[in-house]
Amino acid sequence: MRILIVDDQETMIRIIIGLLNELGHHDLVIAYDGKKAYNILHSDKIDLVISDWNMPVMSGYDLLTHIRNAPDIADTPFIMVTGEVEKENILAAIKAGVDQYIVKPFSGADLKTKIELALKKRGKSVK
Repeated sequence: MRILIVDDQETMIRIIIGLLNELGHHDLVIAYDGKKAYNILHSDKIDLVISDWNMPVMSGYDLLTHIRNAPDIADTPFIMVTGEVEKENILAAIKAGVDQYIVKPFSGADLKTKIELALKKRGKSVK
C-alpha cells in the first residue's frame, strides 16, 4: 500500500513514518503542503492520504475538498491528522468527505484502527 503523508512539520512526519513502519507500511511518499500532495496524487498511484489540517500553501482541508472534486482521485481514502478538536472543524471535515479524523497525539494502535476504518469505508483492504 502506497501512503502519502502530508505535513509541514518534519517532526510529525518522522513520527508518522515511524508508526507506519511499525505497522508494516514502508511504501511512503512525503509532501510538505497540500498543493504538492495534490500534484503527487495526479502523478503517482496513492492508496491512502494521511494529512495534517494546518499547513501553508494549501491546508489539509483544502486538499481534501480538491481530492473529492477530482473524479480520478475522488475515492482516495483520506485521514485528517490534527490538533484541532473544535466541533465545527470536525463537522466541516466530515461534510467535505474525510474518511477518518485523528487528533494528536495518537498511538500506533490508533493509527492502525483509523487506516483500517478509512480503507473499509472506501471498500478497500489493507495490503
